[in-house]
Amino acid sequence: MCECIIVNDVAIKYRMTKERVDTLKEYFVRKIKRNLSYSDFYALNGVSFSVKRGESIALVGLNGAGKSTLLKVIAGVLKPTKGDVLINGSIAPLIELGAGFDMDLSARENIFLNGTILGHKTADIQKKFDSIVEFSELENFIDVPIKNFSSGMTARLGFSIATAFNPDILIVDEALSVGDYKFQEKCQKRIKEIIEQGSTLLLVSHSETVVRKMCNRTLWLKKGEIVMDGDTDSILKEYYNK
Repeated sequence: MCECIIVNDVAIKYRMTKERVDTLKEYFVRKIKRNLSYSDFYALNGVSFSVKRGESIALVGLNGAGKSTLLKVIAGVLKPTKGDVLINGSIAPLIELGAGFDMDLSARENIFLNGTILGHKTADIQKKFDSIVEFSELENFIDVPIKNFSSGMTARLGFSIATAFNPDILIVDEALSVGDYKFQEKCQKRIKEIIEQGSTLLLVSHSETVVRKMCNRTLWLKKGEIVMDGDTDSILKEYYNK
C-alpha cells in the first residue's frame, strides 16, 4: 500500500505572554513600552509519521496533547511552524461540523454551500441531495434557517454532507458523538462503510470502545509529541494502564 499521508517533523509554536493582562488597553500600553515578556508553547513538537492508504488510525491522549491540532495541520486548516505534510488524495475533514454554514440560510441552501466549500460540484451535490437529507433525518426541517437548529441538528447535517461522498482520507474529530446513541451508531456504520471501500481514517476520540471498533493502529500523543505508535490493543493497554 502506498503512503497517502506523510507528516515530517511538524511543529506548531505559539507565543504566550508571561504576565496577566486584563484589558486590551493594558496590552497595547505594555507592548508599546516593550514591557511584555513571552514564552514559547509548542502544541506540536517534532511530530513525524506516515499513513498507508486504507489504514484506520486513532489519535489518543489527554486534553491538550495536540490531537486536534495535528488533525487541523493534516487537513490544511493550520500551517505548521516547522516541518511539512504531504497528502496524496482527497480529504473530508469532520473537525468542526457545520463550521462552513451560513446561519441565516436554510438547511437546503447550506447543503449546497457546504458541499461547495468541501470542493464538490453543484451537479454532484444535487445527485447526493436526497441521501444527505435522508441520512440527517432532517426532512421536516430542510427549509428552516440553520440558526433555528439545535447544535445536534447542525452537527448531524454537517456529518451527512461530509460523508455523502467517499473521500480518499476521512479525518474525524469526536464527530461520532453527534446526536443520540442511535444516530451515533448510524455514524459509526457510515464511517465503516467508507473505510471498507478503501478510504483512510484518522480518528480522534476519547471513547476506548470506538477506538477499538474503528482503528487497528493508534498514536499516543503527550504534550505535543508522539510517545507511542503501534497496534491499537497494545497502545490502549499502556494508555489506560491495563
